[in-house]
Amino acid sequence: MAGPLEGLRIVEMAGIGPGPFAGMMLADHGAEVIRVERPGAGARVAAQRDVLARGRRSIALDVKSDEGRAITRELCKSADGLIEGYRPGVMERLGLGPDVLLEDNPKLVYGRMTGWGQDGPYADAAGHDINYIALSGALYHYGRAGGKPTPPINMVGDFGGGGMMLAYGMVSALLHVARGGDGQVIDAAMTDGSALLMGMIWGMRNAGVWTDARGTNALDTGTHYYDTYQCADGEYISIGSIEPQFYAELRRLAELEDDPEFDRQHDPAAWGNLKTKLATLFRTRTRQQWCDLMEHTDVCFAPVLSMGEAPEHPHNKARGTFVEVGGDIQPGPAPRYSATVTDAPRPGAEVGADGGAILGELGWDDARIAAARESGAIG
Repeated sequence: MAGPLEGLRIVEMAGIGPGPFAGMMLADHGAEVIRVERPGAGARVAAQRDVLARGRRSIALDVKSDEGRAITRELCKSADGLIEGYRPGVMERLGLGPDVLLEDNPKLVYGRMTGWGQDGPYADAAGHDINYIALSGALYHYGRAGGKPTPPINMVGDFGGGGMMLAYGMVSALLHVARGGDGQVIDAAMTDGSALLMGMIWGMRNAGVWTDARGTNALDTGTHYYDTYQCADGEYISIGSIEPQFYAELRRLAELEDDPEFDRQHDPAAWGNLKTKLATLFRTRTRQQWCDLMEHTDVCFAPVLSMGEAPEHPHNKARGTFVEVGGDIQPGPAPRYSATVTDAPRPGAEVGADGGAILGELGWDDARIAAARESGAIG
């Protein structure tokens, strides 16, 4: 695929969640990413519809066999990077650890995606996004006052603090290699990444303008001017009128200029009553009526759209935020480039669909490929 990463080859040890997301990011921006998957596992669930598998080729290898491991090593000799998301030590036990692969290919960037990291007291334990963001201090702060911590789906650990951090680390290390440096290992941990995503909040806390009391701060639904509100039709809108000029525009359009209580924008003692007033006001009109009044203004306003609605919004349609891939709607690649053209994403490949072609590119003839299939090393 075309893009700023065109010419780079990445081997992705197939997994779930953040590892594939990093592979998708690299493929979306032009890297050739080859997924190494297990033979005999059957096709992925709706492989052609799997957003996180898009844009890659697939080879099925039994990496527990000598021949499967040898093929993986051969692939990595021709690669610029590798991504794996196993627990610490698994790749080493397979004979595919960084010491082996970096000896084969000293320029290889070896990306490791885990929840807890490659070391530390939790390193060998199982976990999921909710656990990683709990330990990093992020989950505690998602939720409303008086309520329990509420996980923001699995956006913060798996994808923001995990897959995207790994993709950034891979590109940084690949740039280091391009400038004459050696390959190295990237230890991307979702605990580390989700902690980093809280950087601004840590700064606010250090400055004394953020407390540990959930749902009582400026950006966590504590205020009246930064929250969602239900409309007369049961749908929701979002308000983010933080700065004084935006808050003034909210008051003007909502006809609140003559209510002196709204002068107390930054008084926490007033927030509860002001929130009640806004909630009552916004329930007097439908979401569309509020859109007609406040969209395209400096209120800092947007309707709260579902996944079914978002692709149809005029702004998203104008920018091509969503694309059709194999007949399905998906979010398109991001970010955009002023000069470099990226290809439209293509559907993910079925497990092992490209094995013969990939091995042929490594110089294997048909007889050798057939023998490897017969032995079960490739599927």
